[in-house]
Amino acid sequence: MEYVLAGSFLDQLPARLIGDKAYDSDPLDRTLQEEYGIEMIAPNRRGRKRRTQDGRKLRRYRKRWKVERLFAWMHSFRRLVTRWEYHVENFLGFVHLACLHMLLRHL
Repeated sequence: MEYVLAGSFLDQLPARLIGDKAYDSDPLDRTLQEEYGIEMIAPNRRGRKRRTQDGRKLRRYRKRWKVERLFAWMHSFRRLVTRWEYHVENFLGFVHLACLHMLLRHL
């Protein structure tokens, strides 16, 4: 997780991260909260003895499919699936072009 947050191209880290059931871990929750000040929203695994999420926060998790759908649409662009670009600026430019193409196609 540290590598993901360190490699982020955002100017500032988000206040909340949304993950699937694989991210349901007390040590991960503590690490994110103490070191980065980030709240992890993940549904609890089946059979967990102590619940950490209430239903209100998981409403955000239900909207996660929109992000997953965006990544699925981006995989139709071969240049993004296999990263041919050496410089991150060029790759980010192609991501912007792909998003613009998808936006214009669905209008």
